[in-house]
Amino acid sequence: MPTLILVRHGRSTANTSGVLAGWTPGVALDERGAAQAAALPARLEGVPITEVVASPLQRCQETVRPLLAARPDLPVHSDERIGEAHYGDWSGRKLAELTDDPLMEVVQSHPSAAAFPGGESMRAMQTRAAEAVREWNARVERDHGPDAAYLMCSHGDIIKSLVADALGLHLDLFQRISVEPCSVTVIRYTRLRPFLVRLGDTGDFASLMPREAPPERDATVGGDAGAP
Repeated sequence: MPTLILVRHGRSTANTSGVLAGWTPGVALDERGAAQAAALPARLEGVPITEVVASPLQRCQETVRPLLAARPDLPVHSDERIGEAHYGDWSGRKLAELTDDPLMEVVQSHPSAAAFPGGESMRAMQTRAAEAVREWNARVERDHGPDAAYLMCSHGDIIKSLVADALGLHLDLFQRISVEPCSVTVIRYTRLRPFLVRLGDTGDFASLMPREAPPERDATVGGDAGAP
């Protein structure tokens, strides 16, 4: 079965302003995010990617644009099932404003029970994304063979949920996983089990350096902004 290369979109204007973007239109890459996207072709040079599948949201489309420019013959597809979680009434709000919402404690500690008001549950988010991966695995294997690799550009919570699915982790543990902007996560699927080959690889260790402020106690919903 194929190897899936998961790329989180580059840092966005919502990441740096502390806003939970969700499906809010017009959320673009910021200057650093654009530079991260521009570096992606070199990071993946030599990797035989056969297809690109991207979330339809602008920040993902902008992230894959340099890669597609470097490989103009690479087929590209859009799939809403790997789009960001539907955060409903939380969309567009400052994360700092949501900290004291009782639902945030559920999102952090018992996400399998979390459902966003006016949006979707985290279980539904994981299910649709995992179903999309399984369908794309079958399609890529059919069209390119069992050793093919393909790339999906998606969002922090989506990628974390797919890693949890691949590892057989309950969704309630997925907040323990971290994927920074424009990080690369690789899952190799086989007939009997998936293998996590890379997790959140950016090649940049700045986020491991001591910070003036203490590290966050909770996971950032939607994914954090990465190293300052």
